[in-house]
This record gives sequence, structure tokens and C-alpha cells, in this order.
Amino acid sequence: MHTPAQFAETNLTVLHGLIKAQPFATWVTLADNELVANHLPFMIDPNRGAYGTLVGHVARANAVWQHLLHQESLVIFQGPQAYISPSWYPSKQEHGKAVPTWNYAVVHAHGMAQVIEDREWLLNHVTALTTQHEASQAMPWSVSDAPLEYIDRLLGGIIGIEIPIARLIGSWKLGQHRSAPDQHGVIAGLRTRDDANSNAMAELSQQRIVGAS
Repeated sequence: MHTPAQFAETNLTVLHGLIKAQPFATWVTLADNELVANHLPFMIDPNRGAYGTLVGHVARANAVWQHLLHQESLVIFQGPQAYISPSWYPSKQEHGKAVPTWNYAVVHAHGMAQVIEDREWLLNHVTALTTQHEASQAMPWSVSDAPLEYIDRLLGGIIGIEIPIARLIGSWKLGQHRSAPDQHGVIAGLRTRDDANSNAMAELSQQRIVGAS
């Protein structure tokens, strides 16, 4: 990923934070000399390995797990993103030297995936995954709510995936290279929109860019 120095994010806590906040990822692998993309949620174990370990699962019928040996794969986590209009820059009124762009925050995790078929591991994984995502529900569903034999049969249809992260790259493109007035202008412009991505980008920019207050 092309990441100019002013946009590079290297704080591990920040990178893990985006993964936790946006767990549904694009997992890119190589199979028979073709790139294959799968879309699935990952959990991050921050305490295993220098950069953490990603944990997930795929359907046994998905051939991706049969092509992982000795090949690095890439997992992409997309954070807030939004179109940026040049009309939001005060500097445009001064000299007109402004063009549209797109701001975003994204994390790329690289590593060698490992396949896990152990039933106890799989049960612990789906239990943890469910607990995490059901926590906000008024009446959280639990794996134990379903009959044991039903869960056991479904576990036979999935394959566990662990990816110890070898490289973790973050790009926070928030207009840091622009003047403080232009940065404030972008935040104000984003807040005129009524969509989740623009609101999230405005908040992230408010927190992170130089000169925002």
C-alpha cells in the first residue's frame, strides 16, 4: 500500500483499535496463481506475537483454506472514508489550486495463515465471536442457547483460521498536509452531510489532524 510518511500510522494500539471497531475484513490470498478475496469478520488477539494474531473461520466448503501453505496473505480493514470537495478549502478562494480527493483510514495486516480443525478450538472461537458481537443486544444470544448436537454438527462445517501478523501497516489520510484553515473547512464540510461515513470521518479528523480543535 502506498503510504506517504505524513499519513502513516504506526501506533499499535490505534491499529488494533480500528480492527476491533471494523472487524469485517477483506482477506486476499493466492490460489492457483489467481488472487482470491474473501470477506469475513476477524478477531484480534493483541497479546500473541509482535503485532498480534488475527482469528477467524471460513466454511469448510470454501477452498481458500486448502491453498494457504507457505503463502503470505493480506487482510484489509477499512475504517471511515469520505469524498472531500475542494469547495471546503478556504484556500480555494485565494488561488483556486485545489482538487477533489478521498480521505480514509485503513489497516493492512500481512501474515502466514494457519488452519485449525480442532473442535474445542472452534467452539471456543465461535463462542468468543458471538459474545463480542451480541454484547450490545437487549437480549444477547449465546451459543449455548442452541442444542449441543446442532452446534456440534455446524462446527464440522467450518475451518478455523489464525494469522500471526508479520507486518501491520496503517494509513490515516486526513489532509494532514493542508493548512489548518483547510483542515477545519473539511471538518465543517463533512458535518453538513447526513451519512455515517462522513460523520465518522469528521470525528476522526477532529481528533487527529494538526490544528483541529
